[in-house]
Amino acid sequence: MDSITHTLFGLTLYGTVDKKKLDKKHKQAYLVTAVGASLIPDIDVVSSFWDTEGMYQMWHRGITHSIFLTPLWALFFSLLCLLLFKVKDIKLFFLGWLAVIIHTTSDLFNAWGTGYLEPVSSIRMTFGTIPIVDFVLWMIMGIAYIFSKRKRTKSPLYFRMAWMFIILHFMVQTIQGVFIYSQYDENYDQVALSAGFIPWTYSVITKKDEEVSIFSDSLFQKKREQYVLHSSEDANLDMLFDKRPEAKTLYDWAPFVVLVDDDDRIGLYDPRFYRNGQSFLFEYIEKNN
Repeated sequence: MDSITHTLFGLTLYGTVDKKKLDKKHKQAYLVTAVGASLIPDIDVVSSFWDTEGMYQMWHRGITHSIFLTPLWALFFSLLCLLLFKVKDIKLFFLGWLAVIIHTTSDLFNAWGTGYLEPVSSIRMTFGTIPIVDFVLWMIMGIAYIFSKRKRTKSPLYFRMAWMFIILHFMVQTIQGVFIYSQYDENYDQVALSAGFIPWTYSVITKKDEEVSIFSDSLFQKKREQYVLHSSEDANLDMLFDKRPEAKTLYDWAPFVVLVDDDDRIGLYDPRFYRNGQSFLFEYIEKNN
């Protein structure tokens, strides 16, 4: 998910806490823990500043998003609150733990995926059933906030209800996505799913031999072929990987790629992010250089 959504997740999680009997320092500690722990896995973005080997694609959403690291992040915020606010409360640990789990698990549902099981497994896990920016989630959390301001005494209830609707939304989107995926799985060598910004719509990316096709599909409309792409599977990628290590990282990171080998350049791109004639995850070199 994007940083705004993760921040809103943290604020919504903080909203579920009954704060009537909490003093100012406890409220601050709970807020810092809920929001901070909801964002902390994305601290890996700083790795881009020292990445000289083209590994950022692997580092981002890598080990910091591991489910095995979640209790350590929770412990970090417990110690931080003890240092900053002199607050020692076991509930802060569990709040932080839940916030980090929500972050790492929700990212599984995006096409980008995460290293959820690192370091046990380097496989990038992704379901592709929820868009990175999901306005339905924003709407659910926004409605909870509006109602909480009208009836402050029931504020935690509204935010807890919001989490129920968030879970329901994830379930409905994912069940539909899995069903649509299953319609393609037996007919192609490789299949990937990417949720659209419009609820219950999906892009299905398929590969068979040298042909990559991208379909728009949902349970409520007939599938529509959007793009047919050619992948030069016989291309020699040694020079590309030597000059652009980012290309090797992308090759290993993506479920599958489209290989480009023409008169001008050699490269590869991730077709899951193909829009308007190009993918924003495209690594290549010019042949005349």
